[in-house]
Amino acid sequence: MPSLIPGPLPGPPPTPGSELPDADLPGADLPGADLPGADAVRRALGAGRAAVLPNPSPLTYVVAAAAPHAVNTAKGRPAGQEVAVWLHADDTWQELVPALDLAPAAVRSATVLLRRELVTLLVPLRADAAAPDWIAPAVRDGHALLFGARWAPLAGLLADHPRLYVSSANRTGSPPASTAAGAAAMFGEHAPVLDGDALREPGRPHAATTMLRIAADGRLALVRRGAQDAAHGPDPAAYLRRLADPETDRRS
Repeated sequence: MPSLIPGPLPGPPPTPGSELPDADLPGADLPGADLPGADAVRRALGAGRAAVLPNPSPLTYVVAAAAPHAVNTAKGRPAGQEVAVWLHADDTWQELVPALDLAPAAVRSATVLLRRELVTLLVPLRADAAAPDWIAPAVRDGHALLFGARWAPLAGLLADHPRLYVSSANRTGSPPASTAAGAAAMFGEHAPVLDGDALREPGRPHAATTMLRIAADGRLALVRRGAQDAAHGPDPAAYLRRLADPETDRRS
């Protein structure tokens, strides 16, 4: 499977099995600098403000910022609400791995879920380990809320911001935006929008990410339905079965 970002980012030697493998996604030939709105988004993120960024279809847009309160404020929700950390940088992930309460096999599963499945993942933290300070805004009931997509059209933009916080691109009470125009109408002056619609499939149904919880032994539980499980039909258990046994799709 080809890498969508050339080479690993600098950092400490990876914990065995914890390298984040990239998904094979469309749009690898178009750099983010060519996308409409890139300059305004770079300025906003550089100033600590929120910006709206595209995901590959069938995922909706997301809102991201270097500070968690900026994401929450843009969404119109309490500034202190927990918000996912976007683990697109290898060294950020490696810094967090020692604090995770996961068996080695479960760490490997988590890397696949984050980077290839592109789910939002609740991962247990060890009570006897000091977690990095930056993970605190993402902690919910002893679990860290993580997102790990690394889409090639965003590579240059993300490289400038190795640690971001992220949430679905919606104002409180509204569904997440599936188009750049929808995001611009929803967020207005609250956040500029990077228009990735040319790389997406506008006629396809879109949804926010599926949210899963992984246990220390690797067992998975569904927390929130989303685009990934919807692709496997109305029964979310079908998606969990496919994750537990990748050969399920081939046999069906």
